[in-house]
Amino acid sequence: MAENRRKRHSNGPSKWARHGQNVHGPGIWATCVKGKEKQTVGELYDLFDSLAEKLWPVARGGVDDDEIPSDEEDVEKAFAKEIAIIKQPRKEKRFANCQTDTPCAIYISCKPPVDPVLLIQTHVQNVEKTGVTRTRSTHRLIPIADTCDVNAQDITSLCKRVVVPSFETEETHVLRYKIDLRIRNHNTLTREDIILTIAKCIPAHHKVDLVDPEMFILVEVFKSVCGMSVVRDYHRYKKFNVIEIAQSRNGETEGVPDKK
Repeated sequence: MAENRRKRHSNGPSKWARHGQNVHGPGIWATCVKGKEKQTVGELYDLFDSLAEKLWPVARGGVDDDEIPSDEEDVEKAFAKEIAIIKQPRKEKRFANCQTDTPCAIYISCKPPVDPVLLIQTHVQNVEKTGVTRTRSTHRLIPIADTCDVNAQDITSLCKRVVVPSFETEETHVLRYKIDLRIRNHNTLTREDIILTIAKCIPAHHKVDLVDPEMFILVEVFKSVCGMSVVRDYHRYKKFNVIEIAQSRNGETEGVPDKK
């Protein structure tokens, strides 16, 4: 019977992928071990909530002990205030799992004030320093500043809004950049179409450099949705593969040279 259950689950999308909103807006793409999608969503919620609490702390109401007078009536008022705070609506969740129906691919959407790029850059820096990923099944984490429909007009608009501000420099300040594009479950626009559409938006004095770029334009196309962000040090942080970052750091700690 157990074997039959495993077969039924392996023949189609698992439960974790059938619920939730569609991929949309700022968020993080995560790749994981096949069959561990549900566990990965849980561990990413814990990780992202922990990081967000430090980066964007939520103001909490309350009364300090030294602010409570000894007078009994004032103490009752303070107690009533605490009760009122407790009864306030629960704060809105900052992260939500989105439906992908795709093995090994997870999208966690982010709500303001969370900045997906800062969130992931902070995490990979921590992993490099400590050698600890804080996750078990997660591989790569790709931040997405925002998304749009996959067509030339919307991609151009998104690029001008999300990407171009990072390239607004004096003509004497030339940046080397690379467009890193990944396409899943999409066959309408070609890679060349998408790359050319984005490249046309970048000020002409900047240069494409596929070997040693300073800036990486990350583009993730999934079905009919295109997401973008701009990051630095993408190669240094192993294309944001936290397992490889940790292995590199721990290898160096043990005297094993890092493989380039």
